[in-house]
Amino acid sequence: MAAVRLLIDTDILIDYFNAGHHSRLLDDPRNRIYYSVITRKELLAKEGLTDAERRAIKEALRRFRLIPLGPAIAGRYSTLRRQHPNLEREDALIAATAMVKRLPLMTRNWKHFRRIAGLTLYAGA
Repeated sequence: MAAVRLLIDTDILIDYFNAGHHSRLLDDPRNRIYYSVITRKELLAKEGLTDAERRAIKEALRRFRLIPLGPAIAGRYSTLRRQHPNLEREDALIAATAMVKRLPLMTRNWKHFRRIAGLTLYAGA
């Protein structure tokens, strides 16, 4: 498999943490795996997490590259919210991040994202 650059949606990381799904892709050191600060918030704010689970998530996320919010992402987010008012705020922020950083988005929730012009969804190799 050739090296890839991807933005990973929250659902993919949940699958990875819970069941090891996508480990071949996510654990390959040749790949550059990114995640949004929104994904970090979604993972760490989950109700019922123990302190040990939070620490484990933070430790696992260190292997990947965090993309913080910035003016370009905020601007694209605003545009997406106007164009797609039914799109969840978190999904709009993740889509905006992928678009600004020119990264394909790996997600199981294609129905949430497939109508966004200019967003590339990762279908795998």
